Amino acid sequence: MLITIIGRGHGGTRAMSHTLSASGVYMGAQLNGSGDLLPPGDMYEACRVMARHVRHLGGMRWDFASLHTMPIDPAFTRLVESFLSSVLASDAPRRGWKLPETTLVFPWIVRLFPDIHYIHWVRDPRDSILGGHLTDDLGDFGVPYDRTDDLRHRRAISWKYQVEIVRATPKPARWTAVRFEDFVLKQEETVSRLEGYLGFPLARIPVRADSVGRYRTDQERHTFPFFADDEFYDLSDTLAAQPS
Repeated sequence: MLITIIGRGHGGTRAMSHTLSASGVYMGAQLNGSGDLLPPGDMYEACRVMARHVRHLGGMRWDFASLHTMPIDPAFTRLVESFLSSVLASDAPRRGWKLPETTLVFPWIVRLFPDIHYIHWVRDPRDSILGGHLTDDLGDFGVPYDRTDDLRHRRAISWKYQVEIVRATPKPARWTAVRFEDFVLKQEETVSRLEGYLGFPLARIPVRADSVGRYRTDQERHTFPFFADDEFYDLSDTLAAQPS
């Protein structure tokens, strides 16, 4: 069995990676404190290879259509296989990996690994953009977008792009979505559902309730009009109060 976690950085994906590791899933030879597979350089470069084929239509719109049918660049395959070398070479019965940048190449990851188990990890975007992540500037990964010097806006655009690339990609046969807030506030119920999906027992790791809803005490802008399109959260309370 092979498992991966799809989700934007600063979305709480480390909780799922730590859960899998604590449950006996081999998550790679070298991990950092966030449960990311290291070293990440080859995956970062794979992101840049695929991004050459993403067309920016202006604003918050991108065309991903060619990614689903065109031949996958052999350089991309080599880079991904190099990044995943310790996972792919392992004879562990349950293996997986977590690196948020995997989300940036989701269309081609699905085509390379159509039969693995995917966990789509989401978090309230208002909390998601409070902290920094390497994917805050999509341009660092070759993704075309209307760049802004407003850091929060840049993070919000990154959030939106990753929502759109996942949404535009035909879903694999094994796919489930998990809200970070449910994992924290309803851990037993959420982990039990994941056990049913994965087919084996999962450990319960410590969680902190104060990691949910941090935006409520944030004094900077944490809501943008395009957050209204989020399918997992009702943001109407702060959408009404934020500038357009």
